[in-house]
Amino acid sequence: SGINAEYGVYKRYASLFFCVAIEPNDNELLTLEIIHRYVELLDKYFGSVCELDIIFNFEKAYFVLDELLIAGEMQETSKKSVLKAIAAQDMLQDETESKTGLDEMADKKKLGLAGGLP
Repeated sequence: SGINAEYGVYKRYASLFFCVAIEPNDNELLTLEIIHRYVELLDKYFGSVCELDIIFNFEKAYFVLDELLIAGEMQETSKKSVLKAIAAQDMLQDETESKTGLDEMADKKKLGLAGGLP
């Protein structure tokens, strides 16, 4: 009839549900495998992922997903490669945050706002 309707595929892991919208010509089993790979990566990164990990670190969960998929297609099948990219991103973020913190402390010191009483 010419209607290209999407439908959902989901998988439950403990109390977490992972849902993906796919098109009729997409493979459901491959989608389930991608969900499983994503959960494996989240488990490795967070050490047994739970809903609070995703809620309070949603940017990390999105970063893992971005390393795994691009435009809905599998980008990287190697878990090691994805985890290396995530570790590199974490190091870069830590360096940036520590540099920003040092810059803010230097600015406060210049303004006489840092450290105890005068």
